[in-house]
Amino acid sequence: MDKGKKVGLVLGSGSSRGWAHIGAIEALQEENIPIDFIVGCSVGSYIGALYASDGLSNLKDFLLNMDGKKMFSYFDIVVPRSGLLNGTRKVKELFTMHTDAVTFSDLNIPVMMVATDLDTGDKVVLKSGELIKALRATMSFPGLFAPVKIKERWLVDGGLVDPVPVGIARATEADIVIAVDLNSNVVSRKKNHHPSNREEPKKENHPRGEMVKKLSDVYENAESNFKKKMSGFLGTDPTMPDIMETLTNSVGIMQERITRINLAVDPPDILIQPRLGEMKMMDFNHVEHAIEEGYIGVKEKIEDIRMLL
Repeated sequence: MDKGKKVGLVLGSGSSRGWAHIGAIEALQEENIPIDFIVGCSVGSYIGALYASDGLSNLKDFLLNMDGKKMFSYFDIVVPRSGLLNGTRKVKELFTMHTDAVTFSDLNIPVMMVATDLDTGDKVVLKSGELIKALRATMSFPGLFAPVKIKERWLVDGGLVDPVPVGIARATEADIVIAVDLNSNVVSRKKNHHPSNREEPKKENHPRGEMVKKLSDVYENAESNFKKKMSGFLGTDPTMPDIMETLTNSVGIMQERITRINLAVDPPDILIQPRLGEMKMMDFNHVEHAIEEGYIGVKEKIEDIRMLL
């Protein structure tokens, strides 16, 4: 393996599908494939930052022990002026419970996060300063989360312009670009979600784990509370998609098509597309399935990766 080759890992957007990035990274680590830097978009930025600050295993433990349907409890509901959810306080909790990193300089490897300028539509690359602010910007799903102001620019989710930012990795002069695309409509290899046969990490009791438990307890009833607060926005026809499904599915359709075009123009050296086509963007209760598909996706391409290295 040529140690001189620089490997860039691109982690795309995809909301709940983003847990597949955990499995993808685990597979790369198992095979001793180096990751020299990460370019992330939306949830890909979140996973990338936690990996780069040694917090990924803690996140995985948290997710596998938490009812995914309660994930929305970690965001602040606000008056729907610019977004239904604020999210800053809870995104901070979701990040700091797994790592002590505060700024980009605290990360073990460089991480770049893609956001979108709401006024100009320009792609904005965030790679310095406060991690929480950058994460809020790259994850600011339009209409759902309020935009974030950074250096006089109002920023929203980078998935609006570049859901799988391969071009950023190329511009950083990576010799090999491995990209994980979560927006592919490839159907899952199984309809029923069975537990993975892979050995899970042993759970340990530590202060950060206690914090996770306390937070989970605090938000035990958050799902029902959230639905009550959202009820005023729902229609009377029981078959009509609710506001969440309408927002996420609409943006998901757009991102899938943008991704297809961008990857055709600027393809990565290795493209990983976990089979998560049946998962909706807010299907937070299929964590183990998503992680397993990301893991399998990398394993299927491992020989191709080794040939490039």
